[in-house]
Amino acid sequence: MGIKFDENVKMSDVINNLPFKLTRAQLRVLEEIDNNMESSKTMNRLLQGDVGSGKTIVSVISAYKAVKSGYQVAIMAPTAILASQHLESFTEILSQYGIRCELLTSSVTKKNKENILERLQAGEIDILIGTHAILEDNVIFKNLGLVVTDEQHRFGVRQRSKISAKGNNPDVLVMTATPIPRTLALILYGDLDISIIDELPPNRKKIETYAVKSSMTERVNNFVKKQIEEGRQAYIVCPLVEENEEIDANSVVELAEDYKNNIFKEYRVEYIHGKMRPKEKDEIMQRFKEGEIDILISTTVIEVGVNVPNSSIMIVENAERFGLAQLHQLRGRVGRGNYQSYCILKYNGGSDVVRERMKIMQDTNNGFVIAEKDLELRGSGEFFGTKQHGIPEFKIANLFEDMPILQTVQSLAIKIIDEDPELIEEKNLQLKRIVEKKFGDRLEL
Repeated sequence: MGIKFDENVKMSDVINNLPFKLTRAQLRVLEEIDNNMESSKTMNRLLQGDVGSGKTIVSVISAYKAVKSGYQVAIMAPTAILASQHLESFTEILSQYGIRCELLTSSVTKKNKENILERLQAGEIDILIGTHAILEDNVIFKNLGLVVTDEQHRFGVRQRSKISAKGNNPDVLVMTATPIPRTLALILYGDLDISIIDELPPNRKKIETYAVKSSMTERVNNFVKKQIEEGRQAYIVCPLVEENEEIDANSVVELAEDYKNNIFKEYRVEYIHGKMRPKEKDEIMQRFKEGEIDILISTTVIEVGVNVPNSSIMIVENAERFGLAQLHQLRGRVGRGNYQSYCILKYNGGSDVVRERMKIMQDTNNGFVIAEKDLELRGSGEFFGTKQHGIPEFKIANLFEDMPILQTVQSLAIKIIDEDPELIEEKNLQLKRIVEKKFGDRLEL
């Protein structure tokens, strides 16, 4: 049995007070969440929404219902800068309702942290927003009723269950901007109901996307200069941190030196990559957000989440080395303000597949269409990074073509688990042996 939220607490109280109108898709998803929250069955819902589709506001309104029903809410974000961005959004909308939000990241001072933990346990904090710091054992909620994790693929099942264990079967909302075809999502997240925001707010300008050969570098650089002269900022993303002799790709460090000292020497250029300390990355991102950096050169660490409305141009070096879904995520870093934004994909190699992939990026801004094509062109293992997701590369089945069979298998698996969760019936003993042999040490997950 899960928590039952108060049906007298209306989400519409917040919706009607917002300074903007929600899309039909957002309202539909909120209705699904509302029905879940009011039932006594624990909510386990995956909320998929393309970059900029407005998932955060859905979580804000869901949190309002939880708090006004007498519960606390935990919001987990993958980075400190994203967590503080959420704190801004939640506070801006919910403070007028007397809802108290607080931020907990590893950079919070010891004294502050002690104060936060004390107030949290006493029930004086309604919504705690933070990073992995929320998972620590000394973070104790008085009455946790809703857990929201942002960017699901950054948090494993174990972490999700660890935070859920801080409450008594709290409702769980998992959000991701990584568009996963619905059929594949059913296989990947079989334990979750799925909601999709498949509509962008009406005021979003289409990001103009151009795929160009590296021979056009000078024209691209001039275009970047023109944008910066107009007061905008630019991202330049490349695939490697250090030059690797075997791979002819531009590295962040080498490119940054060249851009800083030669090509863009009159502008403020910084670089950021995954091998830096989190604090260092956050500081640079914060400076970029505040307009103190004109050009940010980066690996894909900027893929998730930071909102910089003034950045209007995204250049991707060696674009052929990225998956389509990843290119789409990167493109979503721009186009967040009132300015026309551009994504320029510089690519090498003229194979048919490379040309087709670049054409798809130019032709559509729909993340779900792109995800389907990516899966079709590259297969599931590469689509997700098999290691990261533990998604098997099947020896016989093709995840894209054999979806109906896989869905049948999934529903059979759910039926078996419902009827015989321990697999102790005679007809399931052989299955149990196979499962133990294959997953042995991981079965406690």
